[in-house]
Order: sequence, then C-alpha cells, then structure tokens
Amino acid sequence: MDISILQRIAIYLLVFAAVFLLIFLSVVMVQGISMEHYDHKVKDKTAGGHRNDIGYFVASRVLLQIQISIGTLLMALIVAILLFCKVFMIYVLVPVSLLALGLGFVLPILYYSRKVKKRAQDFEGSILDLSMGLTSGLRAGQALPQALEVFARRSEGTLKEELDIVLREYRLGVELPDALQRMYDRLPCEDLQLLIVSIRLTLQSGGSLADVLQRITQTIRGRIEFQQKLKALTAQGRFEALAMSLAPLLAFVLLFVINNDLMLPMVQTLIGWCAIGVMLTLETIGYFVIRAIVDVKV
Repeated sequence: MDISILQRIAIYLLVFAAVFLLIFLSVVMVQGISMEHYDHKVKDKTAGGHRNDIGYFVASRVLLQIQISIGTLLMALIVAILLFCKVFMIYVLVPVSLLALGLGFVLPILYYSRKVKKRAQDFEGSILDLSMGLTSGLRAGQALPQALEVFARRSEGTLKEELDIVLREYRLGVELPDALQRMYDRLPCEDLQLLIVSIRLTLQSGGSLADVLQRITQTIRGRIEFQQKLKALTAQGRFEALAMSLAPLLAFVLLFVINNDLMLPMVQTLIGWCAIGVMLTLETIGYFVIRAIVDVKV
C-alpha cells in the first residue's frame, strides 16, 4: 500500500478520534451547564428579577465555554470533511477552519437571542389578558392590588414570573405603579407602557379605573390585530428570503452526491473556493436585503 494513502488514513483516524472526544466532552459539559443554569435562574428569581437578555438564560462564563466547545467541534468536523474530500491546501484549510470557529462562537448567541425574543413575545402577547383580567377584577369590586394578585394566580409562564416579582415588591413597600414600571424596565413593551401610564394617571387624578382599562383593552386588541395582519402579509417574503438563500447550498449538496467527479474540482481548486466565497457573500447580502424589505416597522 502506498505510504501517502497510509498517511491519509492516519489523518482521518486522528481527526475523527478528536471529533468523538470533543462530542463526549461537550455532552459532559452540557450536563454541568444544565445544573448551573438551574441555579442561575433560581438566584435571579430570588434576587427580584432579571432583565430579559442572554444573561437570564446563561451566565457569561458558561456561554464562553459553550462557544469554545461548539466552535472547536465545528472546526474539527469541517476539517475532517475537507480532508475526506482530499482538500489539502493550507490556504483553504486555515480560512475555512477559522470561519467555522467563528460560526461556532456566533451560533450560541443566536440561539439564546432567539430564546430572549421568544420570551419577550410571549410576555407581550399576555398583556391583553392582563388588561382584561384587571378590568374584570375591578368591575367585580376588587382593588387593583387584589385584582392583580388574583390574575397572577391564574396566569402562567413569563407573565406569572414577572407579576410575582411585582407583588413581592409591592408587599415590601414599593408603590404599585413603580413596581409595574420596574417590570417594564425588565421587559419593554409598548402595550405594557400604555397600561402603566393609564393606571398611574388614573390613580393620581381619580376616575373609574375599570372604564379606563376597558378602553385600553380595546386599543391593545386593535394593535394586536393589526400586527397579526401585517405579519401574515409579510410571511411570504420571510419564507422567500430563507428559501432563496438555502437553494444554492442544497443544489450544491445534491449535485455533489449525484456526480462526485463533477463537483470535486469545486472544492479542490482555488477558483472553485473563490466561487464558493462569492456565492456565500451574495446569498448573505440577498437574505438581509429581503428581510429588510419585509421588516415593516409600525
């Protein structure tokens, strides 16, 4: 057997052994992160709330560990795939490896940013229920703190967590509008700000708070209906941005599987890698341009 073939086999075995070792270490680290993440959330809740950012879900030190692990794992996988495709050019392996490492650092941030956005959306979608619940409680003869406490017992999710903090602060002597404003500072929401301003002004100037909250409820309901219609109208544009960006990648993979000899020069020559770089750049620009067009601010 040729010595070069033995060397390639040895490289493949070493790379795949490193990949499996990294996977094992990642699994062990994730188990430790889950426990630390649980302790982190408990400390935040007992400390009186936490601003809705990445720090709510994961500590900065743990996030850095995740980024390093995923970046290293992704870099090892990419190098293994390139070596398997007989790509031994250093000026290709080094930039692609660094790109994979950078992508591994970005992916955890995107994941937790999506969780932060989802939590904010869940909270914002519950403000209408909060307004309706307070209106019903006030019309039933309850005071505002009592209506808020009754609604908090029946609610769930992010809104329940935040209302529990508001009620805890109120029992410790903080004025209810101020406690609600602190909740807005943790989770900014235009509907919530409108609700807080209405409550504050009504408590200062007098009047029927139930009637004011009923009108605020109608306003919030109209805003939600408009936003849902706008989201439905722009859904096709968001899908087209994703589909058009992934189409060249899927076509490349299919052609590589169907006709390996035809597509190998694409990854074994400098011209082919330049073409791949230009394609990725143009597809990324196109994706963000389409998303900017369909992202309507109101």
